[in-house]
Amino acid sequence: MTLPIQRIREVLSPTYTIDRELGRGGMATVYLAQDSKHDRVVALKVLHPELAASLGPDRFLREIRVAARLNHPHILPLFDSGEIEGFLYYVMPYVEGESLRERLDRQQQLPIDEAIHHARGIASALDYAHRQNVVHRDIKPENVMIHEGEPMVMDFGIAKALSAVDAQTQMLTQTGMMVGTPAYVSPEQAAGETQLDGRSDQYSLACVLFEMLAGQRPFTGATAQAILAKRFTEPPRHIRELRGSVPENVERALLKAMSSDASSRYSTTALFSLALNTSSLDTPTESQLMPQQAVSTAKSVAVLPFANMSADPDNEYFTDGMAEEIINALTKIQSLRVASRTSSFAFKGKNEDIGEIGRKLKVSTVLEGSVRKMGNKLRITAQLVNVADGYHLWSERYDRELEDVFAIQDDISQAIVKALRVILTEGEKKAIEKQRVVDVQAYDYYLRGREYFHQWRRKSVEYARQMFNRAIEIDPEYALAYAGVADSCSLLYTNWDAREFNLRQADIASRRALELEPELAEAHVARGIAVSLTKKFDEADQEFETALRLNPKLYEAAYFYGRGLKSQGRNTEAAKMFERASLLRPEDFLAPNFLSVVLADMGLGAEAETARRQALKLIDERLELNPDDARATNLGAAILAKAGDRDRTIDYIHRSLAIDPEDSGMLYNIACAYSLLGMSDEALASLETAVDKGFGHKEWIEHDSDLDSIRETPRFQAIAQAM
Repeated sequence: MTLPIQRIREVLSPTYTIDRELGRGGMATVYLAQDSKHDRVVALKVLHPELAASLGPDRFLREIRVAARLNHPHILPLFDSGEIEGFLYYVMPYVEGESLRERLDRQQQLPIDEAIHHARGIASALDYAHRQNVVHRDIKPENVMIHEGEPMVMDFGIAKALSAVDAQTQMLTQTGMMVGTPAYVSPEQAAGETQLDGRSDQYSLACVLFEMLAGQRPFTGATAQAILAKRFTEPPRHIRELRGSVPENVERALLKAMSSDASSRYSTTALFSLALNTSSLDTPTESQLMPQQAVSTAKSVAVLPFANMSADPDNEYFTDGMAEEIINALTKIQSLRVASRTSSFAFKGKNEDIGEIGRKLKVSTVLEGSVRKMGNKLRITAQLVNVADGYHLWSERYDRELEDVFAIQDDISQAIVKALRVILTEGEKKAIEKQRVVDVQAYDYYLRGREYFHQWRRKSVEYARQMFNRAIEIDPEYALAYAGVADSCSLLYTNWDAREFNLRQADIASRRALELEPELAEAHVARGIAVSLTKKFDEADQEFETALRLNPKLYEAAYFYGRGLKSQGRNTEAAKMFERASLLRPEDFLAPNFLSVVLADMGLGAEAETARRQALKLIDERLELNPDDARATNLGAAILAKAGDRDRTIDYIHRSLAIDPEDSGMLYNIACAYSLLGMSDEALASLETAVDKGFGHKEWIEHDSDLDSIRETPRFQAIAQAM
């Protein structure tokens, strides 16, 4: 039974003005409507009356309310839901595009790169939802919209609500509305299990990817029951039997994700995604035979360091700081992918074509600009360039006073959001519109501190601390500067200067940052790092969790939370945080490197190898852009040692030492590489030197399996005891 459109108009007026019907299915009818209150076009879904009657408003609204909290670039957000006169409805943004089902109906097999791109986007959405304890239960092509080339998962919470309708179980299962659609449902869901976890969605996603690649579903049959029965009696076909150009690693990943036993699948959907992206291929792939897609069509941006047009070359800290502040603002937007500072700044001083930069950073737009600082006067130019064709999407010149720098940064962030047509939540609007009342001179010192801090050397971090303290002297209520002091002291303690003084300063500064701005995510990260170093692990957990709640896209929160968990030997929890950090900053090699370590410690050898290969691939890409990156070379040495590549390991060790032979953090990593090669004397000597020069993270050493080959030696025990 469907509803007359006139009756729908009457019931939902004046909040929603119905324009026309967009489509209908077994569960609901979808209308194009105008949201009068917010002046926006929306897609409004009204459940069919018989389903609404069986479901009831309380159960429906309870499950929808859980789904409404999800906020992710690849999840179609839920704007509203409700019940009026027995009508149950929910509201989503109306997006131009087509469903993945429509895309498959048009083309059947998708290009391999496109299929994997869509699968990884869906996996990212699912992994995020699973970490919020939300399982979709009905992943299928019909529930994925392709919007501007990107997959958007919709209808979270609907399948969970429907699964509670006991009286309708048989009817809904046959129509695919309750326990999932037969062609994609997991065996455990088909068997009627109600306590499902993310591995059920992972199975469904693997079925969808199978269809995108093969042009057919993995299991077919005359009836729904026949299809479901094959889940338990037949293994899925090998995808390369149907399409030989599919990479072998993708076939392996599909077979694992489609295991009939949930425990044999990847432990998380993030690991499944990682396996799809990592390849060392023996046979040519379709992507090698066909022209490459020029750039990602995602809403994505890289902010390049602004050019310093001032007479004083020392003003570069200010121009770099401008770009970093814009990056930090944009990163808070869930539906926008922003290249990290490290990646964007690798192009500093290089005269590369914008198109080439965009392709290397895998973004669709690039922001570039310049700053001329003359006393208290500023001239700032900025332009947003479309990578695909080189055209300017937006440009502006600002001639202002130095005090206007914050307003200019906000203007640029808002312009990018408008140019890319990004849909903002109310919280995101507040985050990027927030006016910071900071003394301009204090801000100047803060930017100097950030410039030094990013160099990741002992002297530079000590200078950073001095600059942050100068900022505090000028503006005693500058919370970010206090967080900077805390981070500097924590970093000095763990890598170069293990004095009690640094621990005390990290504690005092992080506490003060929180007192000044309790809602500042960076302050909670600083506090989490500081208290974890003093073994207040419960407090550290709480601080990192709060930081991630305040800013779910803050890479440092997930990464340092993972490091803190690893230092305690809490590997399962650490793995989840490193997976999350890898998704937040896909171009970063640190998180997948540590993920490989904790997975290996958990006995998950295949997953560890996948993460290890991904880390090495990213390290190679980083060194191609910046051959003098010491962290990339010395971490790369340990990864190569695990792969058994002795010659390249030694080469990377020598390259690291040539860059900075006195750095205690780097010497520690070199000790790990030597240990993995079985070169005990060299490992112990490097570890001893690292500790002598200030490496002080004893808990990390105690749980670092890279050092297992030397752990039982008297010399190692003497080093550890001396710490």
